[in-house]
Amino acid sequence: MLAGVSNDIVDEGSRRARQVADHPWLETLARIGFAASGLIHLALGWIAGRVALGGGGEADTSGAIATVREAPAGPVLLWFCVVGFLALALFQVLEGTVGGGGAGDRLKAVGKGVLYAALGVVSVRFATGGGSSGGGESSADLTQRLMEMPGGRWIVGAVALGALGVAVYHVYKGLSQKFLEDLAATGGGQLGTGVRLAGTVGYTAKGVALLVVGGLFGLAAWQADPQEAQGMDGALKTLAEQPSGTALLLAVAVGLTLYGVYSLARARYARMD
Repeated sequence: MLAGVSNDIVDEGSRRARQVADHPWLETLARIGFAASGLIHLALGWIAGRVALGGGGEADTSGAIATVREAPAGPVLLWFCVVGFLALALFQVLEGTVGGGGAGDRLKAVGKGVLYAALGVVSVRFATGGGSSGGGESSADLTQRLMEMPGGRWIVGAVALGALGVAVYHVYKGLSQKFLEDLAATGGGQLGTGVRLAGTVGYTAKGVALLVVGGLFGLAAWQADPQEAQGMDGALKTLAEQPSGTALLLAVAVGLTLYGVYSLARARYARMD
């Protein structure tokens, strides 16, 4: 009898969670999360362009959020990001736990939920006056801590492989236009062409940047040198130091900006079922 009661409780919990996931208000707020992602990537593209032309700035998520905070109506925009990221995190976690699809799709949804939740937490910190464009633990600091753990080099190597896998998938998703599967519609005429172009170039450029991130973590694991590990900021600045680095980084900056444009379009056309 206890087992039957327990199953009933689980079924009722799943039903209520499914109702929350399907609620129009949650879907609307989750779409705001895509728009927030677009805003952050627009800022990231702007910073990357400045770095390519010899300017300063931290070309990573924290730097992009700090740039949004400094913009006109920045605090309002940041709270917009907070609400959107946290709603999208909840939506993705619910999709991964009570939604349909295979185990791989559900696991990916939960992973996205964790990522969006982290973005929401960072946005809260900046919105409440904390954070800084250069603060927080650096990738080298984090890698040093990982290196000090048993099997630390293998852990850092696994992080590198994970980043490279995500990078390759981004490039594939962009060039194959597989991202169109995430959209319920792409509009008509010029809008459809614009979304395809923004998604193709945006995903590919973001993949290139993540390839460099993964490569730097791999180098850190190979040489047992945490200072070789760099996040997005270090990866983009590494690109700038290469032959024709200015042109290459400008191309990536344009791509990240277009990814932001695509994310804004996704806020309107995302498939939410």
